[in-house]
Amino acid sequence: MKAIVYSETGEPSVLRLIEREAADPQAGEVRVRVVVSGVNPTDWKSRRGSRAGEPLAFADVVPNQDGAGVIDAVGEGVDGFAVGDRVWLALAAYERADGGTAQEFSIVPVERVYRLPTGASFDLGASLGVPAITAHRALTVVEGGPDRLAPGALAGKVVLVAGGAGAVGHAAIQLARWSGATVITTVSSAAKAALAAAAGAHHVVNYRESDAAAEIRRLAPAGVDIVVEVAPAQNAELNLSVIRNHGVIAVYANNGGDELTLDVRRHFSLNVRYQFLLLYTVGQAARDAAAADINAAIADGALPVGERSGLPLHRFDLAHTADAHATVEDGAVGKVLIEIALG
Repeated sequence: MKAIVYSETGEPSVLRLIEREAADPQAGEVRVRVVVSGVNPTDWKSRRGSRAGEPLAFADVVPNQDGAGVIDAVGEGVDGFAVGDRVWLALAAYERADGGTAQEFSIVPVERVYRLPTGASFDLGASLGVPAITAHRALTVVEGGPDRLAPGALAGKVVLVAGGAGAVGHAAIQLARWSGATVITTVSSAAKAALAAAAGAHHVVNYRESDAAAEIRRLAPAGVDIVVEVAPAQNAELNLSVIRNHGVIAVYANNGGDELTLDVRRHFSLNVRYQFLLLYTVGQAARDAAAADINAAIADGALPVGERSGLPLHRFDLAHTADAHATVEDGAVGKVLIEIALG
């Protein structure tokens, strides 16, 4: 089979295409014939490491956490899945040498595998994983709940999604709207505004063309219940200006800086909660709950992808995985997918 591997950290050029035998799944594992692999910022960040040339935990690593395909073989003790099942994967490469989805066959623990609902495309399946589960977690940490999403679960809540044209922002808009929230999002351009609106945001604020805090307060006079935050250092003052009493700021990335300065007294007065979240260590129960709700949203038609739905798709083949990584690293708007095999 064909696989992409890297043996040291560095530029996209460290990724190389190799041929090797497909292994058999062990107990508690399944082998998936990958149809589409999804690329996320976490994938290129893992490939780069803290500096070029760092040694890895394994001799070779297959990149990419997300993907979708068909179960090809089942290991001993696996229940609930069979050969031929269509599935999507989450955290396939986490702490594994050969689990990543940038290859024709991926072997992963069964707990990282979720059934792909009938009618859902492999493109959609490969676009879930890190973005959608992260978005779900961000929307379920507000004081007083809910801890699960469903139609009506966020009724009466106001959700502010920072960077609504990104993959996590896109999923957060869709899941929040499906769950009944009023959704406001911030963007930096007219083109991104169009994408956020296509995703389903009720209100889109271009922070480069208006006083974002004033505009959000106009739209939500009582304040925002949940902020889905990608750039906490840059947006700290904005968030404090619009958050309501007992609101939560759910931080899933550090775009714009690693250090955050907060006005303690003003946050005290509003009982604000900062909730940091990292998918790798959030826990299996939280990931499973998110996947179940995500699949319910898919069944309701609430999580489409593609430009008409606010998430343009950029396609590469396996041999050009380095180009796919570079595209994500360069800040492409939308979802980068690698087509591995025919569906």
